[in-house]
Amino acid sequence: MDNASQKYLFHANGMHCHSCALLIEETLSKVSGVSNIKAVLGNNTVKIEGDFKGANAEAIAEELSRHIKPHGYTLSMEKQKKSMELSDFYYAIPAAMVFLAIFYSLQKIGFVNFVNAPTGSLLVPFLIGLVASVSTCLAIVGGLTLSISANYAKTGERWKPQTLFHAGRMGGFFILGGIVGALGSGLRANSEFSFILNLIVSIVMVILGINLLDIFHSVKKFSVTMPKSISRLVMKHRTISTAIAPALIGAGTFFLPCGFTQSMQLYALSSGSFVRGGLIMLLFSLGTLPVLALISFGFAGIKKEYSSVLMKAAGIVVIVLALYSFQAILAANGIINPIFTF
Repeated sequence: MDNASQKYLFHANGMHCHSCALLIEETLSKVSGVSNIKAVLGNNTVKIEGDFKGANAEAIAEELSRHIKPHGYTLSMEKQKKSMELSDFYYAIPAAMVFLAIFYSLQKIGFVNFVNAPTGSLLVPFLIGLVASVSTCLAIVGGLTLSISANYAKTGERWKPQTLFHAGRMGGFFILGGIVGALGSGLRANSEFSFILNLIVSIVMVILGINLLDIFHSVKKFSVTMPKSISRLVMKHRTISTAIAPALIGAGTFFLPCGFTQSMQLYALSSGSFVRGGLIMLLFSLGTLPVLALISFGFAGIKKEYSSVLMKAAGIVVIVLALYSFQAILAANGIINPIFTF
């Protein structure tokens, strides 16, 4: 710590992806006295610079934590030794198994067979979207929807901008996902490279799931993400009040640093098809829609009770889906016989 320039290094508790880091930066940058901030996922630290009027470091950490605690984060001077909360798993494991069992049953009775295709199940991105919507990875998107609501409140409009946001998000995800899928067409032409790319998708999903479990912190440094400059550009334009702005912001969430989104973008790339890549990202966005819509129209808040249990349940589901994807890839290439299918 440099007292002369009032620079502080705090340990962040609760971060598990780059979206968390961006959310912490966006939230604390608005706090009085903060002039510069950088959250680093790799070592779970937050570097703060500003004028805190002589307050000591502990008091600053406590005050800043008050602003980010609703999102599930806190700051501390010392690195906290985090023990595994086994009690969370007592609830998380059954919740995850029920979630997977319901969709497995729906698939088996043919209710969701329309999302299947010879090259893999499109049910997976929809499931990932549902899981993502109950994790803090989409808290930043929920924050965007609330910003839009506040920005248009003076005009008396509420439903229209939010509807445009979600329509723009789904339309943008389909078009941008299609472009990503088309870019992968050349990659799929090479069967060996396609095989490797699909394995990478599974590995990225496993890393995401492990990060959600919040047990092995060293894995966080391997998370993939968009450059922060692109994400900040989306956040910067959230206060524009033009008629089409909500739709453009919704489409722009494609570039936010959410681990779920990035894993599905790789999935879309591996599809090698504009239509299939677009459907992958569209179904992912549809999976996130119910919870985001509740947040948008004021029926639910971003802060969730039992967040630790929800995060661990989400991590279990993501890991199971990643293992499903992994065995499907091996089976498709004749390496093993199919173990299980959705």
